[in-house]
Amino acid sequence: ALLGVAAHELRDRRTDLADLWPAARVRALVGHLEAADRPARVLDAWAARHAADRPAPDPRLLHLVPLLAAGTSVADAAATLGLGPRRLHQLSRETFGYGPKTLARILRLARARELAATGLSAAETAHRAGYADQPHLSREVRALTGLTAGELLRDSPDLP
Repeated sequence: ALLGVAAHELRDRRTDLADLWPAARVRALVGHLEAADRPARVLDAWAARHAADRPAPDPRLLHLVPLLAAGTSVADAAATLGLGPRRLHQLSRETFGYGPKTLARILRLARARELAATGLSAAETAHRAGYADQPHLSREVRALTGLTAGELLRDSPDLP
């Protein structure tokens, strides 16, 4: 929303800001970033100012992430949020860049990374994150990131 484009239009792409905004606006932001001691603060302030000018995402989506992260099915999440499956898919793509099923897979993988960082074994990480088994986790890592589970979850040394 801050960039003025639906998230799915930018997903998996490198897009120059000049392709989205007027050149003068891009130059102004770049100038502020280059002059800043802390560019992250400049970006935070910019985002806060511009967020006020953009329509807020559907407030029901604030509840989607926790539902999916908890393992709620997409159909049950849609029902809980009072949305039809198609509308949930559309809102999810516009806001997150992915449909709710893919978003759920990403959230589960993020949970696995958090668990692996605590030193759990690969099998225990897979189990606690909600995968059927360790090979299931390995397949999902490869499918979502292109990396091996060992490359992504380095903090768990016994991953293949």
